[in-house]
Amino acid sequence: MPSVKDFFFDQAVMEKDSFPLLLGPCVIESRDNVMRIAEEIKKISDELHESGLGRGVIVTFKASFDKANRSSIKGFRGPGIDEGLKILDEVREEFGLPIVSDVHTEEQAKQAGEVLDMLQLPAFLCRQTDLVVAAAETGKVLNIKKGQFMSPPEVKNIADKCKEAGNEKLFICERGNSFGYNNLVVDMRMFEQVREMGIRTIFDATHSCQLPGAGGDKSLGNSHYAPILARAAVAAGATGLFAETHFNPEEALSDGPNMIPLAKLKSALVDVLTVRQALNKDLVKV
Repeated sequence: MPSVKDFFFDQAVMEKDSFPLLLGPCVIESRDNVMRIAEEIKKISDELHESGLGRGVIVTFKASFDKANRSSIKGFRGPGIDEGLKILDEVREEFGLPIVSDVHTEEQAKQAGEVLDMLQLPAFLCRQTDLVVAAAETGKVLNIKKGQFMSPPEVKNIADKCKEAGNEKLFICERGNSFGYNNLVVDMRMFEQVREMGIRTIFDATHSCQLPGAGGDKSLGNSHYAPILARAAVAAGATGLFAETHFNPEEALSDGPNMIPLAKLKSALVDVLTVRQALNKDLVKV
């Protein structure tokens, strides 16, 4: 994969046949932890491209500098924006991976927009007009998570806000829909419905397996379903994939129960990209 310095990320990732893979830990636990995970993700990226499955794939490193949406006041949030952006910038320099992280306020959007290649908006904030506009005004590619409370047709309003702010470099990210208390389900029709609006989609395979607040002071989850849902989403038309990973999810400081262990990540991605290749004859290696 070429270095970030060798191509324009926003142009590449918005190409019709590109397939962004947003991979990394939920939160920046430490510089060492992030660098170790990024090194493994870079290896996986190289191996996918060497195998031929990586055509059009743009592996992007994801980690949150601040997890503002916590079940408990005691939940680990990360190093904050200043230190977090320094660490993410180091990942890009060291491994040549584009970088993405969440922003929660207009001020964060402006500051992070100076560093990140892609800005991500959390699902609960997807209707915050001032935040959406501030993120769009950075000119960066946006990955806006569809709220667990929103129907697919409603995302047109998000797209319209971005367009009014002069930015149409948008992905809508599906992360499951609230289904009673402490449970999420994925409606696979979403990918076709949003495609018909002319908007590209990313599937969040790991948060879709989350059981929000089910642990009382924390969320639980079932990571077993993440690879299964990822394959189904790509078959249904998702044009990118988001998945959180960790060397040892049981010891992760945030969202461990729904993460894909790093040791199993490559196998899961090979399956996903094989489905993608089977559905796109242009990608089949002759």
